[in-house]
Amino acid sequence: MLDIEVIEDPAAAEASLDPIRTRILRELSEPGSATQLAARVGLPRQKVNYHLKALERHGLVELVEERRKGNVTERILRATAASYLISPAALASVAPDPNRFSDRFSAFWLLALAGRLVQEMGQLIAGAAAAKQKLATFAIDGEITFRSSADRAAFAEELGVAVTRLVDKYHDGGTGTPAGSPAGTPAGGGRKHRLVVALHPALKASPTTTSAKEQDND
Repeated sequence: MLDIEVIEDPAAAEASLDPIRTRILRELSEPGSATQLAARVGLPRQKVNYHLKALERHGLVELVEERRKGNVTERILRATAASYLISPAALASVAPDPNRFSDRFSAFWLLALAGRLVQEMGQLIAGAAAAKQKLATFAIDGEITFRSSADRAAFAEELGVAVTRLVDKYHDGGTGTPAGSPAGTPAGGGRKHRLVVALHPALKASPTTTSAKEQDND
């Protein structure tokens, strides 16, 4: 089972968005049968079976084993992943294209970059899983509070300079692809990587969350 599966097929995306099927996928983080699921979600077994067949047809659940009980064969299924994420590829004709424009200060460009990141990582994870290889990745996630918009602008400028300096230092600028190497491999034999640095305001807590925190601090 994958930790996260990125859904690219539009039909699979549509199937996963049904509320009942979403509940079934959550319940199938541990293997279970249609009978067991029916008791958990409060639906007739026949209806659960209908949804299971749809999810299995789109590769969102998989057969773990079959158990013989008298004249009946019980199928034990589980979700193919603990969590799911729908790729922009599922909406290919209207998916945002970060190559259409480039503006470091555009929230829409940041969103387009994030969409491309989801799509490319989904494909890379699937490829690495099929090849039974590890995927080398690196990420930084944190929060920073700025005293003013001027500080934020200064930080962004320094960050851009620092990243540019590091890219200039480590980038293999060779051209061409060595014989027998995958497409996109530089002449020096290195592997091309994608670098995305993002900075955006953190979401504000909802009034309910804020109230709860204030009560906890009293």
